[in-house]
Amino acid sequence: MLNIAASIKLKKKYTINTIMMKNNTLKMLSLALVGAAVLTSCDGLGKMIKKQNLVTYEVKPNPLEMHADSVSVTVTGKYPAKLFAKKAVVTVTPIITYAGGEVALKPVVLVGEKATGSGQKISYTKGGTFSYTDKTAYKPELKVAKLAIKASGQVKTKKPKEFKNTEIGDGTIVTPLLVRNDEKGVFAKDNFVKVTPMNQAANIFYVINQASVRPTEMKSDEVKNLLGFINTNVNNTMWYDFKGIEVNSYASPDGASDRNGKLSVDRGKSGGKALEGEFKKNKDKAITFGKDATTYKSQNVAEDWDGFKRLMEASTLKDKDIVVRVLSMYPDDAQREKEIKNMAATYKEIKDQILPKLRRSVLTLIVDKKSRTDEMITRLASTNPDSLSIEELLYGATLTNDINTKANIYKAAAKQNPNDWRAASNYGAALLAQNKVNEAKTQFEAAAKIAPNEPIINNHLGIIAAKEGDRNKAMGFYKKGSGAGPETAYNMGILDVRNGAYSEAVGHFGSFKGINLAIAQILNGQAASAAATIDASNEKDLALAFYVKAVAAARTGDATGGLAALKTAIQKDGSMKTWAKEDAEFIKWRTNAEFTGMTN
Repeated sequence: MLNIAASIKLKKKYTINTIMMKNNTLKMLSLALVGAAVLTSCDGLGKMIKKQNLVTYEVKPNPLEMHADSVSVTVTGKYPAKLFAKKAVVTVTPIITYAGGEVALKPVVLVGEKATGSGQKISYTKGGTFSYTDKTAYKPELKVAKLAIKASGQVKTKKPKEFKNTEIGDGTIVTPLLVRNDEKGVFAKDNFVKVTPMNQAANIFYVINQASVRPTEMKSDEVKNLLGFINTNVNNTMWYDFKGIEVNSYASPDGASDRNGKLSVDRGKSGGKALEGEFKKNKDKAITFGKDATTYKSQNVAEDWDGFKRLMEASTLKDKDIVVRVLSMYPDDAQREKEIKNMAATYKEIKDQILPKLRRSVLTLIVDKKSRTDEMITRLASTNPDSLSIEELLYGATLTNDINTKANIYKAAAKQNPNDWRAASNYGAALLAQNKVNEAKTQFEAAAKIAPNEPIINNHLGIIAAKEGDRNKAMGFYKKGSGAGPETAYNMGILDVRNGAYSEAVGHFGSFKGINLAIAQILNGQAASAAATIDASNEKDLALAFYVKAVAAARTGDATGGLAALKTAIQKDGSMKTWAKEDAEFIKWRTNAEFTGMTN
């Protein structure tokens, strides 16, 4: 019994001691935790983390924007007074988060007023601000993204502490990506003419003081050629259009003036009658001599001093310069004749060599040669292109709006005319319109070998470089091709949008109203002008046109008009629903029931 009692007494004593020991341990642990908390509180980081919501951030732009393949952002942070720990060093890193990843921008280091190390000082007493700008290359994942602040702080060598990420921005506007890559080629012009003047002329010379046509004159080579043309073609109305006769008759400037006047008139009549006789032989009724002023015209020159001067200047006479000087010294015709006749030896040469050539009638047949008709050229261009000239082929391609037909015609032209740059260049432009970029490049390079400095070719080489992604090379070609036409400026405008040069793009697009100009205007701060630009173009009914009008409306605060335009765009092209849903241009509409209804 005594042993049992002693045992119970010992157990009771042990239990009490154990409890007392446990209590002491708990008190010591509690004191340790309190001490740790006090130490943490003393370094100031705990307070900063606890009250980090007091830090304010401003983001420009917000939403983020993509320009020239980059997303640039300016972040300004403001710390209130009595928050930034005096010995703290805080590293702030803006991050762009997206589904599946994030992009960290460059960090900025902030240091308390008593902290060691480099960085931007932030006062504990007064607080402070920091501001910085950075950019990152755009990638498609960044279209739907958030901008957040990631930060960590440290006091001296203590373990760094992480702040909770703070979201400060939303989305990325990617409106520059809407620009249409519809670079414009230039078709070199043809030199095709539908009517070619084929006037035929012949001189009939007369004996001094006579107006009758000598039989020998009707057998001269000039007259034979004229009459041969008449006999061969006067009834060939398919190819020739005989429009009339001009008879210009002259007398030499020697002898009495009134006599010469009558001679020139009579010579005109005799020359015209001789030609009329040839037409009558062919029973042609198209030209009625002396009755229809539109088909028969005559002019008489009594004394042909102009012809005299021209023949003297072209002659080899020894004293020709003196004679020409006499003509300028004496405006009176009679005095001129007297002075020249005083030069006896010279006048004899003039009488034999010059004056007989001035006693003449010049018979001119006014005739046009007609080309093949448009119908003929169109048919032959498809069935027998080898029968057409290069000019007919180039012209024939302009008679169709079907790009496949154009390409075939230009292909035939290039094959038949390997040394004509226009054929290869135009064939390449047609291939480009068919989106056959590599084949088009081959043709443009062939054209460049023939005419390397031709602006049209350089414009085309610029298009190829642009489509291959080399913007600098493309712009270089465009500058060389600036003389090709406004199309080159338009192509430069597309590069301007891609490069973020929106003011320049507006200028380059200027002569081409349409979607791309409207996009450039929006990006250049002229959103109010975009809708009118589109409405004035032939692109106004495209789905993208309505989409761009919706973007412009969103920027000008016109939700009613913008949602109506967006609805039409999606109705015309269902693929725009997803793009619109993710488009940061419409962030303010995301709580709008009409917007969510059409994009979900």
